[in-house]
Order: sequence, then structure tokens, then C-alpha cells
Amino acid sequence: MKIKTICTIPAFLVLLFAASCVPATKYKSVKETGKMYLNERDELKTENLTLSMDKRELEAKVEKLDAETRELSGMLKQVTDERDRLRADYNKMQSKLSELQSAQEDLIRGNVSETKRLLSELQAAQENLQKKEDLLRQLEQNLDVKKASLDELSFELEKRNARMAELEQILNAQKKIVQDLKAKVSEALLGFENMGLTVSVRDGKVYVSLDEKLLFKSASWEIDANGRNALRKLAAVLERNPDIQITIEGHTDNVPYNPSGGQLKDNWDLSVKRATTVVRVLLEGTRIDPKRLTAAGRSQYLPVDSRNTADARQKNRRTEIILTPDLSALYNILNRY
Repeated sequence: MKIKTICTIPAFLVLLFAASCVPATKYKSVKETGKMYLNERDELKTENLTLSMDKRELEAKVEKLDAETRELSGMLKQVTDERDRLRADYNKMQSKLSELQSAQEDLIRGNVSETKRLLSELQAAQENLQKKEDLLRQLEQNLDVKKASLDELSFELEKRNARMAELEQILNAQKKIVQDLKAKVSEALLGFENMGLTVSVRDGKVYVSLDEKLLFKSASWEIDANGRNALRKLAAVLERNPDIQITIEGHTDNVPYNPSGGQLKDNWDLSVKRATTVVRVLLEGTRIDPKRLTAAGRSQYLPVDSRNTADARQKNRRTEIILTPDLSALYNILNRY
């Protein structure tokens, strides 16, 4: 599998947003682009879930191979014991055959009926001995097959264990990267956590959630000084971690947006506009590669609180900055198998 490259909104949108009057069709294009990047983000989330399912499947297969190995080991011991028993029987038959041959020589000059009886016993003993030899040979062949099968299963088990260990190592490294990133972001934004900012980890990603009151006035997309200060501190952390992909999502409440003759039509436009405004502030005066950023508007359709109350609507009016670590090492391992 391959990681899809997350690109920023084309440069000409910047010019469009800077213009005093912009056609509505251009904003429709922006919304469609945001939706496309949102789908890509959801696809990454699905791939992460697939990886977890793949890990559980591998663990189940390893457990099954362990059980099969124990069963073959038990069967191998049974076959070995049977072979030893047949060898003991074979030795007894050889001894008895020697005795009969000796008795035959002693009685060769005796009566004919006794000689015939002894010859009959000797022939029966030889036939029985041949059957034992054939059975012993077959058991030894089966034993060789079982040993080969056991060796093959052991080799396969070692390969799977090695793959599991490698996957576990990469997953642990990814978790550490996410936790370290969360710690750096939390430290940089420490003074803002009581002002409507939270930092959390979900689905292997770091989520920085900023309430509307920290960034924007109601129905506005202009970021105030306090919000710009928080975003600049975050940008400094992102600038020092170039392998992190950045998605900015704008969210609104379910109250219809009143454009009052402005350039925005509804909550879709407002959420996209707020996301792109945050993108510009993060890029302002930094060396962050614009290719790392994606802006998306979610309108009112991804609330954190679905109740129809003022408190719930206040929680839903937010901007989320989603930080995704580089998963290319993990994908490379999966592609090798």
C-alpha cells in the first residue's frame, strides 16, 4: 500500500479569497476540495484500523501454529514409541527364529511329522517377522514425513513471530512519536488550555481542538490576536517536526449562517473559510512546507455534542488541527509480505 500525498489548496484560491468579490462557484470548488481531503483522511483512518485487524489476525494464526506444533510433537513421540516397541518384538522374533533353526537341526534326523511342524512354525515366524519389518519401515517413513512437516511449521512460526515483532516495534515507535508530539504541543500551548484549547490523542493522531471563542468572533473568520498567538506557538512545534501531516477542520453549530449579503452563503462556506484562515496563519513567517497542510470544512455535520442546547452549540463551534505521523515505515513492512 502507498501513502497518498496530502496537498494544500491551490494557490489561485488564495488570490480568490483576497479578492473583494468572488463568484460562488469558486467556493463550491473549495468545498469539493475539502471533501476530497476529508475522504483521504478517513481512508487513512480505515487503513490504520485495517492494520490493527491484521495484527490480531496474525496473533490468532501464530496461536494456531503453536497448537499444531504441540500436536505434531505428541504424534512424533507416539510414533517413536511404536517404532521402539516393534524393534523389541523384532529382536524377540529373531531370537525365536534362532531357537527354531537350532531345534530343526537337532530334529532333522527325527520323525518326519515333528520336522514338518517345526518347519511350519519356522515359516510362520519368518512371515510374521517380514510383516514386522515392513510395518517398521513404514513407521520410519511416516516419522520422517512428520519431522519434515514439524520443521516446516517451526520455520513458518519463526517467520510469523519475526514479522509480529517487527510490526510491534513499528507500532510502539509510532505510539511514542504521537505521545512525544502531544507532549511538545501541550507544552507549547500550556497557557491556552484554560481558554478553550485541548490536546488529545485519538486513532494514532494528535488532535488540537480550539473553541470558537479562542480564534473567531461569532459568524466571523478573522482570527484575533490571542488566537494568532496560540497558532504561532503551535506552528513553531510543527516547523521542528517536518514528518507530521497537518489537517485543519472547521466546524460550526447547527444554527443557519446569515450571510447578510456577504460573500459566504452558509455554514459550509464559513467552516471552509475558517480552516483556510488558520492555514495561512500557520504558514505565515514559517518554513512549514505548504504540501503538508490540508484545509477542510465540516459545517455542522460532525458535532461533539448532539444536544440542541446553547452549551452544546458552543462546544460544536470549534476548529480542529489534526496531526498525523509518518506511517511509511509501517506500510513498507506490510508490503514486503
